[in-house]
Amino acid sequence: MQFSFQNPTKIEFGQDSIKSLKALLPLESKVLLVYGGGSIKRSGIYQQVMTALEDHNVMEFSGVEANPTYETLSKAVELVKAQGIDFVLAVGGGSVIDGCKYIVAASCYDGDGWDILTGAHYSDKALSLGVVLTLPATGSESNAAAVVTKAATQDKLSFYNDIVRPRFAILNPDVIKTLPERQQANGIIDAFIHVCEQYLTLEADTWVQDGYAEVLLRNLVKLAAQFEQRDNDIWRANLMWTANQALYGLVGNGVTHDWSTHMIGHEITAIYGVDHARTLTIVQPSLLRSQIEYKRGKLNQLGSQVFNLAQGDDLAERAIDALEQLYSKLGLPVRLSEAGIKDADAVDKLVAALEKHAMTAIGEHKAIDIATSRAILLQAS
Repeated sequence: MQFSFQNPTKIEFGQDSIKSLKALLPLESKVLLVYGGGSIKRSGIYQQVMTALEDHNVMEFSGVEANPTYETLSKAVELVKAQGIDFVLAVGGGSVIDGCKYIVAASCYDGDGWDILTGAHYSDKALSLGVVLTLPATGSESNAAAVVTKAATQDKLSFYNDIVRPRFAILNPDVIKTLPERQQANGIIDAFIHVCEQYLTLEADTWVQDGYAEVLLRNLVKLAAQFEQRDNDIWRANLMWTANQALYGLVGNGVTHDWSTHMIGHEITAIYGVDHARTLTIVQPSLLRSQIEYKRGKLNQLGSQVFNLAQGDDLAERAIDALEQLYSKLGLPVRLSEAGIKDADAVDKLVAALEKHAMTAIGEHKAIDIATSRAILLQAS
């Protein structure tokens, strides 16, 4: 358990926290406000942001997709360079925030910004970034990771660089009030599987990380159980803070990670446009069954500490069943067919995409090769 940890993102949490924008953004900055569609205007968030920034120099860029594309973000980069923008404000969920991380890095690079995603360029300079979170799910508001899709080639790639970590993040639980049920359910499970990717790996006597992961997972199970009674301040505040902490960085310190569910899930989104969280629920149960002997110890821990299951030789198997039931109860798919993917060649397409992106030895033991990924996807069909 050896690590170095620093998370400099300032969190402003609570009702009326959007007002703090006035002090957080320097008056001398030229700000680009970036958001998705019109939902922030219908919900009143846009008006709150603009009121807080009435004394600032603000330009706008809208239209960032649910899975942000290189093509759209490149237009924002052109605007930033042309107008001399020096501060980007992301108002949205994980997709808008991820997109803005790309914008602040690519705007300081003279080459093709896609180089940042392929690894051909590592940014050592970026514009300042702040966030007003509108959808709790990914934790992107206070971490240094981003995922971007190139629509023309159906490539969905990620990058990680501390230079793009937001300076501040405003978390107002009231924004959840206007979110569709589907997005709230996605948020719970997205956060849940983020924790799992850092937890369901090796038994390593990391008591703090394991204990904290289990608290977050129990919170999310409780939030799911109370989903029908979600219209209250306590529920909203706990979802927003739990989702943030799931990928804040602390849970993953000094432990082995396994992001293979995400790697396979990204290909489902890139090719079929399925919501990110829903690709994870499709892949994860079958992946865990495939890798159960590697993960049995931690699955046993999950079963007893999170789902309160009785001990027994089949505890790991019952823990996976409990996961699957959790996802299904919230209406998320656990099979490709349940997400409307019934192409006879779907698995072939997905496996080909994994090969293209060199995802040929993934998982904490690098044990998931292309044949194993194919078997996982066939089981999840």
